Amino acid sequence: MQVLQAGRHKLLLLELDTEFIENIARQAGFEFKLADQDRCLILDLNAEGRQAPLLLFDAADPANLGWFSRCQFYVDGISGAVLQTPIHVANQTDRNGRTLPNAVRIQINKELPVTFKLPNKAPVTEQTIYGVLYNFLNALLNTGVGVCGGSVVKPLAGRTEPQATRN
Repeated sequence: MQVLQAGRHKLLLLELDTEFIENIARQAGFEFKLADQDRCLILDLNAEGRQAPLLLFDAADPANLGWFSRCQFYVDGISGAVLQTPIHVANQTDRNGRTLPNAVRIQINKELPVTFKLPNKAPVTEQTIYGVLYNFLNALLNTGVGVCGGSVVKPLAGRTEPQATRN
């Protein structure tokens, strides 16, 4: 990890090991494609052999209350940001534009403001980011990740269609 100063701005530059990230995705049980870019790392993840969809659910739906109470990660449904992490999530679609229930795209930012805080005020290092990524991938498969508001990131589990309004 390095600290970059540009004028009055300071950034943390993470030096993420792509082989380590590939190993994390493999251990979690995903097939993946990894693209290492200058400012971020992009992972196209697919849980091909999985019968049920990934546990990305609508946190506002009362039917998902059981998942909401035990989930560890929340996604901003407008920006795709996983709250308090350097991770962003997006749905993957097939050729017809339908959302794939077993696939997501994850972006891990390598440049973070020096003021960036992880949960519990953990220090931002490559090792802590690897731990957060591992826990996030396991949450997608086992415990659930809540999508809060917005319509950009679509839920994959639970009730995926919006509720009809009653008159």
